Amino acid sequence: MQNRIEINRGVYILEIFVEYGFTLKTKTFGKVRLEKGYYYYVGSAQKNLRSRIQRHLKKEKTIHWHIDLITTAEEAKITKICILPFAPKNEECETVQKMLRLKLAVNSIPNFGNSDCKICVTHLLYSPKRISQSHFSLLYQSIVCLIPSSSDIS
Repeated sequence: MQNRIEINRGVYILEIFVEYGFTLKTKTFGKVRLEKGYYYYVGSAQKNLRSRIQRHLKKEKTIHWHIDLITTAEEAKITKICILPFAPKNEECETVQKMLRLKLAVNSIPNFGNSDCKICVTHLLYSPKRISQSHFSLLYQSIVCLIPSSSDIS
């Protein structure tokens, strides 16, 4: 049997590809247009990280977090998940700020996914082009990026 280290907490980045622009209709944000391109949602789970990510990968679920509005949309697909193992919650905001400073992406929907944050405009960033693996490695040497298979997405 293989030895496996369970990463049960940390900060994560969901890379979500929107192939065709679409309008998201929400109670909180009203009508919001998501353009074609890549959206990067930065979140954290200080326990049950694996369960949180598995939940994000499900297309059918009860809307609980802002990001569920996008991950349940037919037009959006999670194409990569990057994890900062064991990173504390404050690293969530620091990751957003680093991505903005390096001009890897720009702010997207204001107040999206950061209701408990006083630092960031949003935790959903946008880039018309995919951020390369080497750019994620510039952010953190210990980052682990995974590409979900079709069997992971239900």
